[in-house]
Amino acid sequence: MKKLIKHIADKYFSSFAFFYRQLRYRVFLVVGLSILLGVLDGFGLTMFLPLLQMADGQETADPGKLEEFRFLLDAVHGMGLELTLTIVLAILVVFFILKGAARFASQSYLVIVLQYFIKKLRINLVQGLNEVSFKYFVTSDVGRIQNTVTGEVYRVANAFRSYFKAMEQGILVAVYIGFAFIIDAKFAFLVTIGGGLTNLIYNQIYKKTKGESRKLTAANHYLQGLIIQFVANFKYLKATGFLPRYFHKLKAVINKVESSNRNIGMLNAILLAIREPMMILIVAGVILIQVKIMGGELAPILISLLFFYRALNALMAMQNQWNTYLSSSGSMSNLFEFQEDFRSHREVRGKKQIARLQDGVVLENAYFSYGETKVLEEISLAIQKNETIAFVGESGSGKTTLVNILAGLMPLDQGRFLIDETPADQIDINTYQKRVGYITQDPVIFNDTIYNNVTLWATPTLEREARFEEALQKAAMLEFVNDLPQGKETMLGNNGINLSGGQKQRISIARELFKDIDILIMDEATSALDSETERAIQDNIEQLHGQYTILIVAHRLSTIKHADLIVFMENGQINNIGAYHELLRNTPRFKKMVELQEL
Repeated sequence: MKKLIKHIADKYFSSFAFFYRQLRYRVFLVVGLSILLGVLDGFGLTMFLPLLQMADGQETADPGKLEEFRFLLDAVHGMGLELTLTIVLAILVVFFILKGAARFASQSYLVIVLQYFIKKLRINLVQGLNEVSFKYFVTSDVGRIQNTVTGEVYRVANAFRSYFKAMEQGILVAVYIGFAFIIDAKFAFLVTIGGGLTNLIYNQIYKKTKGESRKLTAANHYLQGLIIQFVANFKYLKATGFLPRYFHKLKAVINKVESSNRNIGMLNAILLAIREPMMILIVAGVILIQVKIMGGELAPILISLLFFYRALNALMAMQNQWNTYLSSSGSMSNLFEFQEDFRSHREVRGKKQIARLQDGVVLENAYFSYGETKVLEEISLAIQKNETIAFVGESGSGKTTLVNILAGLMPLDQGRFLIDETPADQIDINTYQKRVGYITQDPVIFNDTIYNNVTLWATPTLEREARFEEALQKAAMLEFVNDLPQGKETMLGNNGINLSGGQKQRISIARELFKDIDILIMDEATSALDSETERAIQDNIEQLHGQYTILIVAHRLSTIKHADLIVFMENGQINNIGAYHELLRNTPRFKKMVELQEL
């Protein structure tokens, strides 16, 4: 019994629980308006029963034949009215006017709730992405993230709409059947059996729709990933003649997506096509059984039929809406899993706030790995405030991972990371990261103006304008910007497509120099620059010596000759630490690197 209850709850109410968590009392208002709609429609339809009584020429209806609705008759008599044709028609009109008002209230409120739901869902997803750990992010499927935060939200919104439309139709079915049972229980019972049998057919379609929905979600994830890479790597694909091949890859996935969409559409078309014929077949068969075999009267059957025609209509509509909901069930499942991933990989933050770096940072016997792959081991390192530290070593030696840990991006598997003598897990890491400037070998450029790229959308003031120009000057970019027709208001295009690699890197450098920071991390920050520009920027960076804690990852050893300390790394471990000339004397591998670069 417990398994059956759990199965029913998982199948029909897990989505309701999800919607309730997002919307709280609003879901009950949606349901309540649907119930009101059904009840008003039911009362309106009952007024056809006295009309049928008056069809043979009677001036008033016979209350004796309307015992099932005595409370309604008492209300009419309480107002001093008789059930004349005029009064019955007037009551009929009033009920359907009220039903129209309830329909408007129900539909308009559903629109309001739907928009609130979409907004909250998007905000929750973006907030979840904001709080997730960087280690989880770098191992995630970027196509899945993109598709979930954009396309999947709308599919889940469609699921929400269809779910509550199906619920509304289900409520109408229950109300109509209830009224039909009051009027003619035998007829109602037979039609209910016939309507229930249609589910045997519908369940097969539901299963196929659900399977296609899961395929569609997976294909959309893959397609989004391909499109992201298509845009990011367009220049390379174009220059090397690989665009046609990539196009065929995209085309194949698009065909797969649209094949699932087509299959879902065909299943919905089958449901729509069989809806009315099945309904008429059931009704016709039951009338014949009721009148020819069971000797029933046609008048109450006709009113009951009116309710059942509505009920079967609502039943078919409910089944269609449920199938539409199932067509987005893959998106619902994906969203559940996505949110659970975010919750389980949320970045752990302490409570202590960092206003400024006071002493420095320390790593003690630090270990880090991605799954089974060890990246860093036995790292112990102390960095004093305003020191300039360089990290060198062959590719794959762990330099970038080490500075990512020092930037607070990666938690250690073992060991301790201390910030001003406080363990990092006790610190609100976001307040520490606000004190960090990070320049990578892949410059971050936003599709916005130069000013907004450097200042990160800071409201212009005289003081900020001066800092902006100073940052451009230090990044050897001021003359270039001033020569542009639109100057600092020049739009840079998607990922800085209007700039050269070196110009993008200089914009990225200017951004970090504009900020109020304590730690400046430069990970191959000048790798895309020509020698003259690199020298100019290097001179400016060296002028910052002693003003910031500067961490430099470099392959060009000429850029780190004046660092206070150089950390030479091999295979995820620190091989040696010392000043440039110290390492040159006592570290053969470092000396060889210097000789290969002809320094």
